[in-house]
Amino acid sequence: MNIGEAARRSGVSAKMIRYYEKIGLLGPVARTESGYRVYTETDVHTLRFIRRARDLGFGVEGIAELLALWRDRSRKSADVKRLAQQHLAVLERKIAELQSMADTLRHLVSCCAGDDRPECPILADIEAARPSPGRHAHRFGAPGGR
Repeated sequence: MNIGEAARRSGVSAKMIRYYEKIGLLGPVARTESGYRVYTETDVHTLRFIRRARDLGFGVEGIAELLALWRDRSRKSADVKRLAQQHLAVLERKIAELQSMADTLRHLVSCCAGDDRPECPILADIEAARPSPGRHAHRFGAPGGR
């Protein structure tokens, strides 16, 4: 099947399929004499696996590890579990950080009168804040931030 059909059947865009092939998550695919990629059911199955891992928040390195374990029929499930637990810990830290940001912002919003006066505790807090040691200095939405 061509890349468009593989994209449709896997739920992965053609652009991402080419990217996954380029970085080695998807092995080299066959090509026609004119250079068009030709995908198999196995390729589509692999793409679905990659997409699901991405949906669970795994990055490229984690997906590569998962793929290696998936392909290794002599793997130990303990190795897969360890990888998933590590990723879960990262997700839980991110959730805690986001919850902390939301709690702080919720408090600041409740302190702001939201009227015609120029005084604003939200801006005052942002202006006065200093990054904590060991914390990222950027904020969401700030230049250079995420």
